[in-house]
Amino acid sequence: MIFDSHAHYDDDAFNEDRNEVIEEIKNNGVIGVLNCGSSFEGARESVQLADKYDFFYAAVGIHPEYADKLDEDMLEQIKVLAMHHKVKAIGEIGLDYYYEENPEREVQKAAFRKQMELAAQLKLPVVIHDRDAHEDTLKILKEYPQVKGVVHCFSGSVEFARECLKLGFYIGFTGVITFKNAKKILEVAKEVPLNRLLVETDCPYMAPTPHRGKRNKSDYIPFIVEKLCEIKGLSEEEINNFTINNTKELLKL
Repeated sequence: MIFDSHAHYDDDAFNEDRNEVIEEIKNNGVIGVLNCGSSFEGARESVQLADKYDFFYAAVGIHPEYADKLDEDMLEQIKVLAMHHKVKAIGEIGLDYYYEENPEREVQKAAFRKQMELAAQLKLPVVIHDRDAHEDTLKILKEYPQVKGVVHCFSGSVEFARECLKLGFYIGFTGVITFKNAKKILEVAKEVPLNRLLVETDCPYMAPTPHRGKRNKSDYIPFIVEKLCEIKGLSEEEINNFTINNTKELLKL
């Protein structure tokens, strides 16, 4: 059994065969998917997917790439979407300093804080995007101690992971953990306690080895689980049980 804690089936990469892929992953043991909005359109489509498929849930939010689009009207619309019974988190939200063409850092931080405030108001967990912005991400997370969530596609150090764990956050592991050059994330995986581990695809991106470079999908998660089994010295069944229970606990399912 597989629960994908972070996916983007609203992505254009699935336009040709979305229904077929979703049927296929269901037949291959996927019992849950959290589809995460990035743009406002993506948030709306995530809710539509959650409406259509019983094993889909949605997170709604504005990714830092679109932080300059988040005005008061859009924030209110995100709030309305978040009232839907299958919306289980605000996300993905956060900071991305990797791409120079992304909105200015202060604009990103303002959008991040507004959405953290919304999560606090609605008592929903958050799905955090953090790329090359660990220090500022941590600072803002600390401003909202009542808000919990997951740092998805974790890319920070062991020290950063420890700080996130102290705040009550889960750590999301993608196919990156299976890559040959992924030394830092292996160290993080050793550190993270079993009750804080989540597995995710971030599909259509981040496909694990041996599918690296191809379109990712939720039934590739066993390759991530296999690597976690090696690191933790546990069986696939044990890792699956922990990650599924953790995801359900985070999303209050």
